[in-house]
Amino acid sequence: MHSRITTCLGALAVVGLVVAPIVTAQDGDIPRTASGRPDLSGTYDVSTLTPMQRPSDLAEKMSLTDEEAAELAETARLRREERNAPSDPNRGAPPQGGDGSAGAAGNVGGYNTFWIDNGTGAFKVDGQWRTSILIDPPDGRYPSRTEANRAAQRAAREARGGGIRRFTNDGTAYWLEAGLDAPGPYDNMEQRPYAERCILTFSSTSGPPMLPALYNNHKRIVQTEDTVMILIEMVHDARIVRMNAEHDPPEIKKWLGDSIGWWEGDTLVVETTNFVDRPAFSQGTGNMKVTERFRLESADSLIYTFTVEDPTVWTAPFTGEYAWPRSPNKVFEYACHEANYALEGIMKGARLLEADFRGEEPEGVVNPTR
Repeated sequence: MHSRITTCLGALAVVGLVVAPIVTAQDGDIPRTASGRPDLSGTYDVSTLTPMQRPSDLAEKMSLTDEEAAELAETARLRREERNAPSDPNRGAPPQGGDGSAGAAGNVGGYNTFWIDNGTGAFKVDGQWRTSILIDPPDGRYPSRTEANRAAQRAAREARGGGIRRFTNDGTAYWLEAGLDAPGPYDNMEQRPYAERCILTFSSTSGPPMLPALYNNHKRIVQTEDTVMILIEMVHDARIVRMNAEHDPPEIKKWLGDSIGWWEGDTLVVETTNFVDRPAFSQGTGNMKVTERFRLESADSLIYTFTVEDPTVWTAPFTGEYAWPRSPNKVFEYACHEANYALEGIMKGARLLEADFRGEEPEGVVNPTR
C-alpha cells in the first residue's frame, strides 16, 4: 500500500498538484439576487495546478487523501522556491535556441518562474482532492479520436510542407525541405494562432470550455435577469450568455460560439454551439457543442462543470469539473495589440530563414555566415 501511495505521489508531483483551501458549503449560505436566483456576480481566480488529464499512472484514482495532497503541496513549494532563486548576475547568455526543455521557461526568455501564476494549489469538489479536471471518461483522459479525424490530421500534415512537421523551432526554414517553394506555417499572418494575432485568448481560457492556463486566470461574472457576461482576464474576451433564448441560425458562426442559458434549480446551465471552424478550444471543430454548469458550492466557491460533444473528433463526449474560488482582485485591461511587434518579427524572421535556406542574401541584410 505504501509503495502504491509513493508511486501516486511521484507521478502527481511531476504535474505539480498542490493544496489550496476551499470553503465548505453551508446549506442556504449563498448570495442570491432579488428574484431569488444564486448571485454568481463577482471575480474568480481559477488557477490550479491540477492537470486537465489525469496522469496515466493513477488510472481511475479520482482523488487523493489529505496526507497525499499535503506531501504534494510541500514538494511543489520547494520546487517553486528553487526556481525562484535570484539569477546569477554574472551568468552568460543562454544557449542559442534555448536550453532544449519544453515550454516558455526552457527558451531564451525563461529566467525563472516569476511571471508564472498558475496557482498554488489543487481544488476540492464535494470534499475530494481531485487528481484531474476531467472526470469522465472514468480514467480522467480524453476519449479516443475518430478514425476520420485521425485521417484528416494526417492529410493536413501532408498539406503543410509535404508532411514535414516539427514541434520545436530549430532555427531553419525546415518546411522548404519539401521544395524551395513549398508552403510553410509562416506564409501569411492568418495562418498564425488566434492568440498570436490577439484575436482570442491563449489556451482555452475563454473557451468554452473555460480552462486554467499559465497565468491571467481571473474571470469576472456580471449577472442580470436576461444576460450573463463572463469577462476573461487573458487577452480581452467577453462571453455573452443570452438567458432563456434560442440559438442563432447555424450559419451564423462566432469566435466563442453562441451561448444561451437557463436555470435548473440553483444551477446555471449554458449551452454553446455555432463555433467557427477553429474554436478557442482548438481540439474541437465548428461542430462542437459545449454544455456548462455553474453551481455555487458556498458563498466563496463556484463549481464549474462542462461537457464537450463533437462526434467528428471524439468517439464519445467527455466531462470536466473544477472549483472557481472567489477573489478580491480586479480584472485589468489586457491590451494585447499595444506595441505588439512580435507578429511582425515572426513573419520577418521566417523570410530571413527562407532566404538563408535558399542561399540568398536578404535585401539590405548582410548574411554573417558568408
